[in-house]
Amino acid sequence: MSTASAYLTVAGLGIDVIYKDIKNLHISVYPPVGRVRVAAPHRLDEDAIRLAIVQRLPWIRKQREQLQNADRQTERHLLSGESHYVWGERLRLDSSSRGRSKVSVAGKTLWLTTPSDYDDGQRRAVLDHWYRKELRAAIPPLLEKWQPIVGEEVTKVVVRRMKTKWGTCQATSRAIWLNPELAKKNPRCLEYIVVHELTHLIERTHNDRFIELMDLHMPDWRARRDELNDAPLADEEWGSMS
Repeated sequence: MSTASAYLTVAGLGIDVIYKDIKNLHISVYPPVGRVRVAAPHRLDEDAIRLAIVQRLPWIRKQREQLQNADRQTERHLLSGESHYVWGERLRLDSSSRGRSKVSVAGKTLWLTTPSDYDDGQRRAVLDHWYRKELRAAIPPLLEKWQPIVGEEVTKVVVRRMKTKWGTCQATSRAIWLNPELAKKNPRCLEYIVVHELTHLIERTHNDRFIELMDLHMPDWRARRDELNDAPLADEEWGSMS
């Protein structure tokens, strides 16, 4: 059986397309986070596949919602004993200390220190600020490594919470936006997103040229993408990339 693959973005969803010697198109949504794969006959062109996906969007979204709700972390209240992720490592939170705002990691423990009069929102803001700081510190070495390889440079990097994206790029301003949730994932995932967005400065869509460039620069990018999508999700959001 002859096969070929492609990657499409439809309504903000990244879709893997596998062309096979089959008669009919099949759409599958895989756990844990709802990765969408389409098995399509060779005779169907991209427009026909996009139309089929659009027609099934309500079903796809329902399946994804069910899977994401099932695998989503329970809501974090920043109480001692909770599990939190830092660069892919599962750590136990200790928020018993009171004093000046500080976050640190020691062994398998994530220490959160805040003033005694801080409420949940203020304590969450302290931890969120720390995650953003962690992410910002990890970005320059990756840009230094990958900008010469990809052959594109960015003007600035913005760390911004996004509900449906791990990262995105602004072609006109040549800026990259990265989701602070990436600081909770394996560093390999952040590296993949950086290369992904740098490549989008060359090719805006997920067409054959984009895939060829990703294959050239990062041959294991699909494994990294799947690792990111399979990582435990925060209770408040999920991610994809564009």
